[in-house]
Amino acid sequence: MNEELAYSIHLGSDKNRTNKAKEIAKTNPSGTTSFSNNAIQNAKQLSDANKHNLRDYDKNRDDIFVIYGSNNLFNDVRDLYLQEFEQARIEYNESQTREDRKIKDYFYKISQDSQRDLACEIIIELGDMDFWKDKDMKYKKRMSDVYNEQVKDLMKVVPEFKVANAVIHYDETSPHMHIIGVPVKEDYKKGMKKQVAKSQIFTKNSLKVIQDEMRKCCIKSYNKFYDKTSELKKKQKGRNKDIAPQDMTDYREVKKQYEKKEKKLAEANKQTNKLDNTTKDINQILDNLKPAKFNKNNMVISNEDVEKIKNFTKDVNATTKTVRSVNDLNMAIKDFERTTFETIKEVSSLKYEIELKDNEISSLKREISTKDKTICKLQAEKEKFKTELQKFKGFWYKLIKHFQSKIGFDKDEKYKYISDDLYKNGIFDDNDNRIVNDVARKIKSADELNNTNIKKKNNMELK
Repeated sequence: MNEELAYSIHLGSDKNRTNKAKEIAKTNPSGTTSFSNNAIQNAKQLSDANKHNLRDYDKNRDDIFVIYGSNNLFNDVRDLYLQEFEQARIEYNESQTREDRKIKDYFYKISQDSQRDLACEIIIELGDMDFWKDKDMKYKKRMSDVYNEQVKDLMKVVPEFKVANAVIHYDETSPHMHIIGVPVKEDYKKGMKKQVAKSQIFTKNSLKVIQDEMRKCCIKSYNKFYDKTSELKKKQKGRNKDIAPQDMTDYREVKKQYEKKEKKLAEANKQTNKLDNTTKDINQILDNLKPAKFNKNNMVISNEDVEKIKNFTKDVNATTKTVRSVNDLNMAIKDFERTTFETIKEVSSLKYEIELKDNEISSLKREISTKDKTICKLQAEKEKFKTELQKFKGFWYKLIKHFQSKIGFDKDEKYKYISDDLYKNGIFDDNDNRIVNDVARKIKSADELNNTNIKKKNNMELK
């Protein structure tokens, strides 16, 4: 049976807009949530990502491999903004007559925009904790070739996503890669022609396509560089993201248990060595026992030797207890590890499901808000047209009444001639023409007609 590997690709998304995340952030000195899938909305969050991805907080970079960009993620993104948007910014400013509408720094502008992300982070992981736990570092670091091809593949699959920096972490449970970049879209009609466009590039449908394509590419690269014929595990619902150590709430506890186990083992080894030495002494005592002169079948043992034997038995009992406790602890830790990892996977899956729902709700809210604005606009236009119609109806009522008066009562031939001309040209319809020429016909105003229609409707409802 071929070896099967799990694959995850996770696009960071904004959790800071949710009420739950905001509550969590209040208790965090950094002002952000501890979720691994936070979006990079501003310069501060970009700086935080720089510290985490490149291990700036402890300067320990022995197992940190930068495969794209430099050792300064912040500058890489800043330079990318200049490269991608500077020309569009200049062209936009040239078309502006007002100074306050010009954009001085597009990087700074997006950093201040709460509706858009400054950059995006994609995390890729091949193989889970169970797969990598028995692999040595030499074997793990061959993943550099695999992940290097993943960066190139990502550029082909999503050319609109401009990569600024990519770094591999070998210092955690499993080798995984952090990619930081900026989604770029061109040909905007409003504002700059080229802009940051995460929501347009990374949609629900496009993410599925991206994941499927990247999965195929990754296992192909792995088999090539490791000379394998491995396959990927089936996609798990909600598991298109990695499990980061900061999400492993019991990770530190696992580490403590391991440390306790190691101390217990060291103690057991110490007692075992002591036991070996005591055993040698006991054997020597037994070998030196000689028959008593008064009875060849009885042996004489000194009080000192008796104490040695007693101490030996005590050491045996102590060692047995220690070894037993170590075995029990070892089993407990294995169960704990297994349970913890399964729990983490389940929690990660649930987090992702919630994230999807949150995104859907946010999208629906935006759509509703847009439609509400449209409805309000249409209602305002309706009221405007209604007012204008009432004005026109009033004018038309007065015009028809005037013609009727002039033609019917005053016998004014000029008005008769004009009314006929209006009728011939289709301005007066048959009804209008009959009214202006019929003296006996009563002309009703718009309000009178409206009241008549209401009465008719009420009568019909009563019937």
